[in-house]
Amino acid sequence: MSDAHLNFTRAEYAQRLDATRAAMAEAELDVLIVSDPSNQAWLTGYDGWSFYTHQAVLIGPEGEPIWWGRGMDSPGARRTVYMAEDAVVPYADHFVMSTEFHPMEDLARLLETRGWANAVIGVEMENYYFTAQAYAVLTAELPNGRFKDATALVNWRRAVKSTQELEYIRRAARIVEAMHARILEVAEPGLPKNELVAEIYHTAIMGAEGHWGDYPAIVPMTPSGLDATAAHLTWDDRPLKRGEGTFFEIAGCHRRYHCPQSRTLFLGKPDQKFLDAEKAVLEAINAGLAQAKPGNTCADIAIAFYETLRKFGFEKDSRTGYSIGLSYPPDWGERTMSFRAGDLSELKPNMCFHFMPGLWLDDGGIEITEPFRITEDGYECLCTTPRQLFVKD
Repeated sequence: MSDAHLNFTRAEYAQRLDATRAAMAEAELDVLIVSDPSNQAWLTGYDGWSFYTHQAVLIGPEGEPIWWGRGMDSPGARRTVYMAEDAVVPYADHFVMSTEFHPMEDLARLLETRGWANAVIGVEMENYYFTAQAYAVLTAELPNGRFKDATALVNWRRAVKSTQELEYIRRAARIVEAMHARILEVAEPGLPKNELVAEIYHTAIMGAEGHWGDYPAIVPMTPSGLDATAAHLTWDDRPLKRGEGTFFEIAGCHRRYHCPQSRTLFLGKPDQKFLDAEKAVLEAINAGLAQAKPGNTCADIAIAFYETLRKFGFEKDSRTGYSIGLSYPPDWGERTMSFRAGDLSELKPNMCFHFMPGLWLDDGGIEITEPFRITEDGYECLCTTPRQLFVKD
């Protein structure tokens, strides 16, 4: 559409569509129903907070993708996708949050009109946005269709970033650096946590170096003291206290591209256990990053990290990193590669990861994490935030 606000060239969108169709052919799919809003945006440019209702991008064997969604969201599609007007197909509002009707009834009719009622149809089964009821209705409405699981088919096409994608991630990196700098500037004993989070959000949305900040796919995680023994607590109005550590798991975001990074701040003097944990994490990060180069695997990074961590007397039983890029709530990961012992995914230039070696102990938690890019012969840390436990009296 001539006046659509596109973040990439039409040539880049065409390359993405070609790569997706090649993967569809390999999986023996005639049609792909893309429910994940991150994948929809990557394929078409669509960007709107409408993923709480059913919507999809349809990829057939030829022609432009089709955006299908709630009628009131179709103007937003026309403002953000690259396709022609007739590729935006709305459904009526009586399907929305109804106990009598379901949007998949309308989608089934659309598939029929396109001649795809008897096709081999791929759906993203393991996905936040494609429900059990959606699958049940769709298969009932299209009894002659053959449905196959296409979970992460598009996600894997997104693994290696383009030059423009890397530019957006680097802008997000500058934003998260500014967020951490603001935390260090204003955090002090007695400051209510919600006021600190307000400063974080303000910095995040104002952006950095002339580039605006988008909303992140995950809200700030900012637990203190014993709350920091848990990985995913947010905030309340309790004041910061001297003698407690707080980790800040946050991300800069620009044009939906994320650069997450965590740091830990201790107000007062940390005890020896906290300092020992810092040393262990930093040494383990160095060991993991030494394995971050093309031809190695995600497992190589994870094994080096875990082995080093054990030498210092610490254990971690969760993954220690994952791929990052474009995302929507509720998660900023790409849901493909993870840094764990069993993940043999090969590292390739311009893949981007969040190396996330958080430790949640019995009396607190420490997160010192690094986003990085795989280069032609190693890695590039995307942020310049000092890699350390921050201590402030």
